[in-house]
Parts: sequence; structure tokens; C-alpha cells
Amino acid sequence: MTDPNAIQSSELDQLPDRDPEETAEWQASLDAVAKAAGPHRAAYLMRRTLERAEGNGIALPKLLETDYVNTIPTAAEPGLPGDPEMEARITAWNRWNAAAMVTRGSKYGVGGHIATFASAAWLYETGFNHFFKGKEADGSGDQLYIQGHASPGIYARAFLDGRLDEHQLDNFRRESGGNGLPSYPHPRRLPWLWEFPTVSMGLGPLSAIYQARFNRYLTARGIKDVSQSHVWAFLGDGEMDEPESTAALALASREGLDNLTFVINCNLQRLDGPVRANFKIVQELEAQFRGAGWNVVKSLWGNAWDELFQLDTTGALVRRLREVPDAQVQTYQTRDAAYIRQDFFGKDPALIEMAKLLSDDKILECFHLSRGGHEARKVYAAYKAAVEFKGAPTVILAQTVKGHTLGEGFASKNANHQMKKLSVDEFKTMRDLLELPIKDSDFVDGVVPYGHPGADSPEVRYLQERRAALGGPAPARRVHPVAPLAAPAEKAFASFDKGSGSQNVATTMAFVRLIKDLVRDKETGKRWVPIVPDEARTFGMESLFPSLGIYSPKGQTYEPVDRDQLMYYKEAQNGQILNEGITEAGSMADFIAASTSYATHGEAMIPFYIFYSMFGWQRTADQMWQLGDQLGRGFLVGATAGRTTLTGEGLQHADGHSPVIAATNPAALTYDPAFAYEVATIVRDGIRRMYGEAAPGEDPNVFYYLTVYNEPLPQPAKPSGLGIDEGIVKGLYRFNTAESAGLSPAANAPRIQLLGSGTAIHWVLKAQRMLAEEWGVASDVWSATSWTELRRDALEADAGLLRGEERVPYVRQALHGAEGPVLAVSDYMRQVPDQIAQWVEQDWSSLGADGFGLSDTREGARRHFGVDAESVVVAALAQLARRGEVQATAVKEAREKYGL
Repeated sequence: MTDPNAIQSSELDQLPDRDPEETAEWQASLDAVAKAAGPHRAAYLMRRTLERAEGNGIALPKLLETDYVNTIPTAAEPGLPGDPEMEARITAWNRWNAAAMVTRGSKYGVGGHIATFASAAWLYETGFNHFFKGKEADGSGDQLYIQGHASPGIYARAFLDGRLDEHQLDNFRRESGGNGLPSYPHPRRLPWLWEFPTVSMGLGPLSAIYQARFNRYLTARGIKDVSQSHVWAFLGDGEMDEPESTAALALASREGLDNLTFVINCNLQRLDGPVRANFKIVQELEAQFRGAGWNVVKSLWGNAWDELFQLDTTGALVRRLREVPDAQVQTYQTRDAAYIRQDFFGKDPALIEMAKLLSDDKILECFHLSRGGHEARKVYAAYKAAVEFKGAPTVILAQTVKGHTLGEGFASKNANHQMKKLSVDEFKTMRDLLELPIKDSDFVDGVVPYGHPGADSPEVRYLQERRAALGGPAPARRVHPVAPLAAPAEKAFASFDKGSGSQNVATTMAFVRLIKDLVRDKETGKRWVPIVPDEARTFGMESLFPSLGIYSPKGQTYEPVDRDQLMYYKEAQNGQILNEGITEAGSMADFIAASTSYATHGEAMIPFYIFYSMFGWQRTADQMWQLGDQLGRGFLVGATAGRTTLTGEGLQHADGHSPVIAATNPAALTYDPAFAYEVATIVRDGIRRMYGEAAPGEDPNVFYYLTVYNEPLPQPAKPSGLGIDEGIVKGLYRFNTAESAGLSPAANAPRIQLLGSGTAIHWVLKAQRMLAEEWGVASDVWSATSWTELRRDALEADAGLLRGEERVPYVRQALHGAEGPVLAVSDYMRQVPDQIAQWVEQDWSSLGADGFGLSDTREGARRHFGVDAESVVVAALAQLARRGEVQATAVKEAREKYGL
């Protein structure tokens, strides 16, 4: 059996020791300390030695955990500027109104959260008074990612400074009347206040990192200098369980994003109970962030603990704090001094002696009230350290009590996240604690009153003066009145109208070629933001590398292996491409930051994010909802689309359902174009609608989802005639008729209308010829560029009928009078074309690729799903046979002929 000590010795032998005797002396010294003063003293000395080494720049592994104490000791704290007493009064009013708003709303059963803001009040107030820059500040001000459950406190502050009134507070979570407040930060619902939706937990921290990175990108590319903007993300310790919360920590450190600060409210509780019942969440997060390269500032204990730490001459107190699990800390919060004396201090003789010097009141003050996150001076010191730290992002771990100041019924109780109201007596107790001038007579019929010191009160004047000094109100969202972007030169789009002749071109390649032309446009080219998750070569985008460059804050510090090639891998500080590596979540976060730059920074950017369609909506649909919530604009491009176009890739890569998921998002305009000219037409119209002159009634705050295919096929010329562009944008137009296709059907030939989208149009065109030449059936072929937009138009027409408006849905107008039944074909599940079935006046049938994908050739996969040209022919004959327009025997004959 191998001796583990021998392994350790062998490993150490790999490191050359130039002076073994000196090494032995150091080791002997450590042994002596451990023997004479105990292992705790030895550990203390080692920790301090490692800290000194790190401070002197000596290359050693980082110390991942420090003691369970404040990073900044009281003696090193900077003085708190401003008027601390005034800020305490403002915070008291905000605490009161936040609790009153939720309690008053509870009679409607709409819910709300009280305890989160109660714990975090000083974390926000200190920032609003001293750090958070408004929109009139340098750059674009700061970007604030507010913890969703703390929204009542932000509304309370907006009420105090006059941006909200009592009526709006009373409509918290009741928006249908038009003057209410959304439950959580939501730019689409309250667009003048909220910039970032944060309640799908985990997405806020991920987005904040990429927003900070995008700020650097804008500055590096010379679009706008936003180097003075700082990104603040307020998070809960329970929220850090979400994998997205920590997914990009290494990116933030690797790129030195010192324009970013995470503030994690460590109240030790999540929705049902403790975050880490048997462990310590602060220490876990410290190790995680330090290991990722972040600067960590812990603000755990308030000033009341200073006396205890001064009495701790043996280190027993620090050791005990480190070993007590979080759930027990919560228990101390709810127990009397006798229990704390026995359970906390009674475990160590040195602590027993210390406790004899402490009064019961002192013990309760420390264990019930005094936390670093509840004291403005502690919070100010942490924030100041964060904004002054250079070279890495900072995380502040601020310990608080969930439900602080709300009374014994709330503080640290496991159920307080679900508790929606306080009783009148509890409010009166809170009033006395906060020393607010609210009289008993103000509680009319048991309804808690809102409190306001007056629009011209010293508190409101102070609040507004502080915000004016910092650049205006915050949080705030502002869409700057800028001129629409100039339309790109028509030549870029018109070049696709003539088709590709005999050359085979996939629509993925057509899109990439279009982008190559658009990024060269003198007016708008620099505003394109190409985003790709390490699949640029898959999509044929490598030619953009040398011309646009891949963004890197370090530029290119190496000679690329392919430097002698025309399309070499070029990184640059001002690079335009965001190549994120294998992270769809990171790419989507990039897209969200770029797509909302028109509001965040007053600079319209045109992002396009191209990805395997299977790894888009299925994988990151939550972020796509976030994109819609944040009113983002841009182009999502699902490449290598469809169930059957990926030869050999199989189930995991075969997308047959993304348009179904996309259809659920009201902000997504989903298109499945078949031809290159359709791609160009849709992109041109999208640029007009989102960045140019939107038509009356058009919402520019949308984003486009285009599916493009990797199947090289001849691209036809754009048909001539009126209404083609309108049909492409609206979702349906007739591509040809049997006659225009040169098939010369008989005068009395049965006729069918064939609708196809995406790559399916090519099977439909083949089936059109087979039907004419082999079965004497005439067919017209329609390109359905967007089943979803057709459905939405029809739904709007139906809704108009309820209002007395008469309007025929576009799909019915387009197909009106078309002879014969309709057969719709898609490379997606039948549910996609079936979206419009109820508005089609003709007999309806559809084919699609339902079920799981599989590995095969394209032909084999299409035969498996029954969507190839032969299957389309049989389905068309069957539909006509049911109408008595062809012999039933023709269906059986066709099945046998084609081997179906």
C-alpha cells in the first residue's frame, strides 16, 4: 500500500529547495509555536504571513477565507460624510412607507415582501446618498440592479422625493387601472424608473457582469466614454445558489472589471429557511469570489461588537464565530441573553470569562441588532473601498437581519418572506422604535397611514440635494431623444434580389454575407455588435475576424498560430465581435446589454447573436424574457435551424420547436425565412422598425428571431409584383403558381395550395413539380415567412371585433379565393404551422417534424418524419381524395410508388 506521506514528500521534491536548512528552521518554528501557544496561534501567524506575502506581491496561492470579522476594522473606517442623523430619519420614513404599502395592499390579496428591504435599507440609502450616480453625471451615470424583493423600499424613497404619490403606492401590484406599480423592477411596466428586471433570480448578477463589460466595450470602441459609470448589483445570499449568479465571476476578474460591485445582502435566509443551515454562507461566498479573483469586503458586525473583540485576547471569540453555523446565529437572534450565554459563550472557558463582563443588554444588542449592513458608517466604508479598488471587481458581503426593525414577529423568522403585513400594534411599536411623528389618531379605521415629512421638509430637501449632487434621481431609466439611425445603403439588401443562379447558398451564409456588407456601411456599420458563442467558423463568420477584430481588453498579446493566413484569429482592444466562448447565457447577457444601450447610454447599437437554434430558446428562454422585459432591440439568429437539416448530429442538435417557444414571447417577432432575399427584406424592415422610423402603432421595443439553415441550395430571384415585401414582413405571400412555374396544368386539373416555411419550401417546390408531372395536380406555392406574426395579426383582428372594429386577418385576405385545400409544411413540429389553421377558410392540413430528432442523412431524416417531397405529394393527394377531386386509389398508388 502506498504511503501517503511518501506521496507528499515526492510532490515537494518537484520544487527545488535551494536552502533545505532554512526551510527546516521555518518548519521547526511553526512546530514550536503550535506546541507552546497552541494550533490556533500557529494558524493565526500563518494567516498573517500569507496576507503579508500577498500584500507584497509575492506569488502565492490566494488565501480564500479570512476570519469571520469585518474586512475594515472600526479604527480604519473613514468618517461618514453628510448628515448621519438626517439620513437616519430619511431611512426611517422609507422603512415605514415600504411596510405600510405592502400591508395596505394585503387586503386585496396581491402579496408583497416586507422583510427583504427591512434588512437592506441602509445598503440602499447609503448608496443613494453618497455613491449612486444619476443620469446627469459623467458618462451615463451608474447602472443599478436592484434586488427584486426590495422594490417596496425603492418605491418608498421615490414617494419621499415626490416621484410617486399615495395613489400609486396604494396600487402596488395592481396595474390594470393604468396607475399602478409593478411588483418588481420592470422597465416595460414602469419605464421611467426601472432599467433592469431582476426578479428571475440569478439573471441580475449575470447581466450586471456583462453590462460592466459592455461599458468597457463601448468606451474601447470609441462609441461613448462611459468609463465613469459604475455597475452595482444588489443580490440576496440565497440568490447566489442560482448557477447563473456565479457563472461569469471568472470573466469579471479576468477582464479586471473594477467598474463593478456586487452587494450581497447576507441575512442568512432564503424563502423557506436558512441559506446554509449547517454551514456559513458568508465564508462560502468569500472563498468562491476570492478563488475567482474578486476583491472581497466583509461588513458583518456593527459597532456594538467592538467591545467584544477588544476583550478577545485569546482569539476564542473569533474562533467561536467561525464555527457557529448560520442557523444557530438565526436562533440567537430570537433567544434571550441567558440562552446566548449558555450556548455561545459557554463552549469555551475564555468566552465564559468574557461573558461575565457583559450585561444582558449588551449581549442582546450584539446578537439581536448590531450588524455591519445596518450601520451607515460600516456600509459607507465598504462602498468607498469598493469604488477605490482597482484591477478587479469587488463583492461586499454585508450581514443583516431579515425583518430588521419590523418587530419580534418578523426578525429572523423562517416564514418572514411569506409574511405580508404587520398589525396596527406592530406598526405602533415600529413607529416608536424609528421615532417617527405619527399619531395614534392617524390610524383611521385600523388602516396604517403613509408618512411624509412634507415636500419642503429638511429631510426631502436633503434627499434631493444629495441626488442633485450625484447627477439626478436614481434609479431612473431614460430614453434619450436621438435621431433615428440612417437606413443602410439599399445596395446591401438589393444584391439578394437576383438570387444565386446555379450557386448553392445556405440562408445562414446569406445572412453572414448581408452582415459583412452592413458592417461596412459608413453611417451604421460601427453600431453592429456581432455576438457568437464560439461557433463563428460553424456559421462561416471567420472572415470577419481580421476585418472587425474580436474584442479583448488586452488586445492580442501573442502571435496567433494562423497569422500567415488571410482569415487569421485577430483580437483587439477595439474589436467589434464579442466571441464569448461556449456560453449561451453569457452571449445572451451580452445581447441584452447591447440591445438596451439606446436607453442605458443613449447610444443605439444593433446586436445580432447567432447560435445553434437548438441552443437558443430551449436553453436561455428565461433571458429572452428578460430581454423583452428590458425593452431590448436586435436580431437573434437561430442558425443550423430545423429538425432535419443537420446531417448526423442527432437528437441533441435537432431543433424542431424553437418557434413554438418564441411564439410565447410577446416581444419576439419570429421569422422562418426560406430564401436569401427574404432574410434581407426582414432585416431591412427590422432596422427600420427598431432603429429608424417606426410606422404609427408599431412598437420599436421588439426583437427579431430569425431561423436560418445550413443547407446549401440555389437561391431564387425575388418574384416581381406588388406586395411581395409586405407579404414577407407580414408572414405570407404567393411565391409562384403552377402556371408561373411553367408546369402547364390542364384547365380542369385539381388544385391545392402548398404553404412552406424555411428549408421546407424546397421540398414543397419539388412536390409541386411531382404533383403536376406525375399526378396531373396543379398547385400554388406560398412562402410562410412567419406563422407567428400571421397568428398575432389574426388575434388582434379578433380582439378588434369585441371592440366593434371590422378587420379581416391578413392570412385570410392573402388566401382569399385561392382554389382548393391548403397543405402547410414545416421542418418544425406541426404545432408551428397549425397556429393559423382556424383563420384559413380553406380545408386545412399540415406536415411537420414532430418527435425527437435522430442522426441520419437529410433525406433519411425527412423520410422518417414524413416531410420529404414524396410525403408532401401523398399528403396532398390524400387531401384532394377526401374532397373527391382525385381517385382514392391514387393515394395508395403514390405510397407504393414512393416506398412510404
